[in-house]
Amino acid sequence: MISERRQLLRGLGSAALFAATPALAQREAPQGRYPDPAVEVLDPSFNRYRLALAAVERLATGFRWSEGPVWFGDQRCLIWSDIPNNRLMRWHEGDGRVDVFREPANNPNGNTRDRQGRLITCEHLTRRVTRTELDGRITVLADSFDGKKLNSPNDVVVKSDGSIWFTDPPFGVLGFYEGEMAQPELPTNIYRIDGTSGQVTLASGDVGRPNGLAFSPDERILYVVEAAASPRVIRAFDVGEGGRLSNNRIFFQCKDGETPDGFRLDVDGNLWCGWGMGTPELDGVRVINKDGVPIGHIHLPERCANVTFGGRHRNRLFMPASRSLYSLYVNTQGIAYG
Repeated sequence: MISERRQLLRGLGSAALFAATPALAQREAPQGRYPDPAVEVLDPSFNRYRLALAAVERLATGFRWSEGPVWFGDQRCLIWSDIPNNRLMRWHEGDGRVDVFREPANNPNGNTRDRQGRLITCEHLTRRVTRTELDGRITVLADSFDGKKLNSPNDVVVKSDGSIWFTDPPFGVLGFYEGEMAQPELPTNIYRIDGTSGQVTLASGDVGRPNGLAFSPDERILYVVEAAASPRVIRAFDVGEGGRLSNNRIFFQCKDGETPDGFRLDVDGNLWCGWGMGTPELDGVRVINKDGVPIGHIHLPERCANVTFGGRHRNRLFMPASRSLYSLYVNTQGIAYG
């Protein structure tokens, strides 16, 4: 099985660069056979989420570092960040085209949509969180706290009350590849932007270098990756009235080489996590159930940063992974708005 999987992943590497032949790259058929050996069952409970006649597809390649996918169902497109190339990319479901949505884009990282369908983006270069209005204007939602500049907003999610939650590690100010080098002015915090007043408040200062974050389906739990921990951990908070966080705890303890980045949840409360960085066997997406048990793994030939669900029924998992964009149909649905 392992050798078959590796052969499959090598086959995925043959797709043409999107810049050279965009339509061809997008319409490439899945490689290998059904069921796809790249989709590994770690626990029998994962079988219900695996489609026997669906396989990993590489939709496009030719980027530098892909992150922050967000699905626009009304436009049938996916937008994601190519951080070092300072641009937002867009993949069109209808014909498989890939084009540039915005360039320059201030070294964007995490993206999501608010409850009015507007794009929310974390920007490394400007050290801010912005909203793209429906007419294309850009509104700054947060660029400082307590009179000091943010570090480099990383990932973002919107709650049903309209509040916007984002993490602020220092990755964008540590060098000139994903932003510009600067001295951090604030600790690495998690922030909340009130959906009515727009006020920025400190949600938690207890997570070292917080990275990916997402709510449980009922929004009673906030999950956050702690990147400062070695190995990394995924933490969980109980969410109370007014967004008050409590009961900070370790939800999942990674092993050496396991490096979660961003993630999204399905309707059953499973976390679908960008994974890898240690060895090629770990690259891809790790699925962890709500009890903290790894139940499945989607093997990719590149390290996956984070994911989102999209398509007409939110049952297509989109996986930006290093230099490429991949997808896989699964037998579940992502929760609305991630």
